[in-house]
Amino acid sequence: MGHEVAEDSQSPLLPTSSSSTDVSAVLVKRTGTLWTAVAHIITGVIGAGVLSLAWSIAQLGWIAGPICMLAFAGVTIVSTYLLCDCYMFPHPEYGPNRVKSYMDAVRFYLGEKQHKVSGVITQESLYGNNLAYVITSASSIKAIQKSNCYHREGHKAACSYGDTTYMLLFGGVQVVMSQIPDFHNMEWLSVVAAIMSFTYSFIGFGLGFAQVIENGRIQGSITGVPADSVADKLWLVFQALGDIAFAYPYSIILLEIQDTLKSPPPENKTMKTASMIAIFVTTFFYLCCGCFGYAAFGNNTPGNLLTGFGFYEPYWLIDFANACIVLHLVGGYQIFSQPVFAFVERWFTNKFPSSGFVNNFYTIKLPLLPSFQMNPLKICFRTAYVASTTVIAMIFPYFNQVLGVLGALNFWPLAIYFPVEMYFVQKKIQPWTRKWVVLRSFSFFCLLVSIVGLIGSIEGLISAKFG
Repeated sequence: MGHEVAEDSQSPLLPTSSSSTDVSAVLVKRTGTLWTAVAHIITGVIGAGVLSLAWSIAQLGWIAGPICMLAFAGVTIVSTYLLCDCYMFPHPEYGPNRVKSYMDAVRFYLGEKQHKVSGVITQESLYGNNLAYVITSASSIKAIQKSNCYHREGHKAACSYGDTTYMLLFGGVQVVMSQIPDFHNMEWLSVVAAIMSFTYSFIGFGLGFAQVIENGRIQGSITGVPADSVADKLWLVFQALGDIAFAYPYSIILLEIQDTLKSPPPENKTMKTASMIAIFVTTFFYLCCGCFGYAAFGNNTPGNLLTGFGFYEPYWLIDFANACIVLHLVGGYQIFSQPVFAFVERWFTNKFPSSGFVNNFYTIKLPLLPSFQMNPLKICFRTAYVASTTVIAMIFPYFNQVLGVLGALNFWPLAIYFPVEMYFVQKKIQPWTRKWVVLRSFSFFCLLVSIVGLIGSIEGLISAKFG
């Protein structure tokens, strides 16, 4: 049956895929290397999620917390390995057909109906990441203000600042940044963002480590933070799973990153190596930040390690770490918004091929700047997109709960279900063979984790908004 699906969904698309490959070979020179791929992945993965991991481990306790984190790392490696082989068809190394984005891959391997479903989930996931980045960046800018205030007026001072102004400021920066043409013009941004993410992760780890030394003991327990009732504890554990799920997968940008790589060596081999390196590095930082954060604060572990004010001093280091977060999220926002821009603009171009608003470019020259080209559709759509993420973030500025909902909602379909199904078609794996049963069982288990994470996070979001 799987073979029939392959026949149905691929044969009509082979010619178009092949022709688009030939065109792209002329238009796009692929210069990406192992290390630019690692930078792109780290930029996409180490983001807002790392800051909630100490809180997540605090809910799960000393045994379940680290085990869950390692399990999510393992799951991410498996799903990325499956997806890397789907970039070229019919042979994962020699092609000749390239599948250049997650959405194209789903259409190519699984057909139009699955493509529409994945399209909705993919765009929602990318949009949700940007929403989380607006919330996180605003809380980091606010934390800089509060840190300086506490330093001046003492740790008991009532240093309170709102989020709204900072969200608007971040949105304004993104309106400008969103005019970057596409992924191929973003290597420098990814490298800067990756350096920033390393920096603030390392500072979070260092501050936690220093606090443990100062305390003279490791805080926390095997069962984690106590709750008023078993039900409350379950909600928090489920939400913690959602937060960890948010921190890991990057399936939806994997094929776009793979499409920037030069060959030889084959793109799938380079991408697998890059994924392994990036996940190893991020898991090391995640465990350091999460475990030392919990060891430092125990039951009082803040929801956001660097903005929850477990740490007050040295204030300048906390300011620097939060500035790095903001700089990283400026780049991270673009990593997750560029695929949305490309998808929508491609759709408009196909739908309205003769529209000047959609297709015309105008050269603009500003004083002291090189001339650049602007397109009316790009200016209007990208500005509206940034504005909408900013407005929704203002309505729901709840860091942990929003991360949990987004992580749980997108983890199973995007990181597990579609990669597994596409792998079945690419490798022509027959039902009820050993590999089929193992991967199906793996997919079902991950679905259960996603469901409980989503339930807990939605409950947390409702409690935060109306409780």
